[in-house]
Amino acid sequence: MKINPDRFLRDLHKLREFGASGIGKGVIRPAYSEADIAARRWLAGRMADAGLQVHFDPVGNLFGLVEGPSILLGSHVDSQPEGGWLDGALGVIAGLEVARAAKEAGGPPVSVVSFQDEEGRFGVTTGSGVWSGQIDLHAADALTDDTGVTFREARGQMADLAGGVIDPDQFTGYIELHIEQGPSLDGSNDQIGVVSDIVGIRDMRITFSGRQNHAGTTPMHLRADAFQALSLFNARINDRFADVVTPHTVWTIGHVALSPNAASIVPGRAAFSMQWRDGDQDRLNRMEQIIRCTASEVAGLTGASVQFGALHGLEPQTMEPTLREALEAGAEAVSPGRWRILPSGALHDATNVARLMPVAMLFVPSIDGISHAFDEDTRESDLVAGLKVLAHAVTRM
Repeated sequence: MKINPDRFLRDLHKLREFGASGIGKGVIRPAYSEADIAARRWLAGRMADAGLQVHFDPVGNLFGLVEGPSILLGSHVDSQPEGGWLDGALGVIAGLEVARAAKEAGGPPVSVVSFQDEEGRFGVTTGSGVWSGQIDLHAADALTDDTGVTFREARGQMADLAGGVIDPDQFTGYIELHIEQGPSLDGSNDQIGVVSDIVGIRDMRITFSGRQNHAGTTPMHLRADAFQALSLFNARINDRFADVVTPHTVWTIGHVALSPNAASIVPGRAAFSMQWRDGDQDRLNRMEQIIRCTASEVAGLTGASVQFGALHGLEPQTMEPTLREALEAGAEAVSPGRWRILPSGALHDATNVARLMPVAMLFVPSIDGISHAFDEDTRESDLVAGLKVLAHAVTRM
């Protein structure tokens, strides 16, 4: 099998043109957007040119298939509302190049996938979640984006392409190449990261309800200010986590909605997202208990009430040893002494696919650790190194 780095890079840069932001190499290609659907149609054409059988499933997951049992490579091509050009796209185009090179060489058998809505316009890794059975299609159809568009309405835009569900039993395993999206590899001058495990995630909406009132005439000691409740919760949660978390544990309040959100009104309601990630399931559960207890305590202190929304999440996943060993051998062959084993703090489609088959992942560096931003980037020499490790592992297996 002889890979073609120039062909790989040309395809990767061509994909960047779909939804190009005009700022650096950034892209705006949310799931089911015009740019996303155009990118998938182009990618389907590239798969067909490579001699792969093209298939879109009911939610828009795009497969390039070979006959018989095969290893599955891929990731996703949808982006964040303000996204980078490599997030997900790298794994898909690298998978395509390995599959194409394998086809040209007469083997080994390699198939490719580009999952839909990994970036969460409607949920958490929705496309691979439906395929893996993590979420029922009927339940997924009821999900809405921030503007009220349902998942069913969005996937209806690809109805002319949709076919049946692909049987996962034809695949012997799944490998996903991705940018690290963090600073570890770039900071240590390593070229390759072989992933040990993917963290679990928990997501919950919390709402403090106080008393909306006049901001000029309501004395401070008589207020039930919902934003002050949120502020106090945010200040206390770090201390409450101190004896439970590790240096790899993270938590984020990423979205806040105040009501009525006016300068001269004491906020009557503060609804916010609370997300936390860790590689240990017991720690994730313990953090949930601390969050609930701290929020209830703060509500009592501020005269507010608290409501907890539904808890969503995915469990931590350990990478399959045989696939991981193949990646480690590839890393040592391609980048001797410049690779390391590390966990993934970001979620990936591999988390869902692990319900169906053995999975493994490898990373290449993100310059300055930047991702989910227009200035996300990776040196082309590192991109090619990742491609070579992937091809080496596939050949070894």
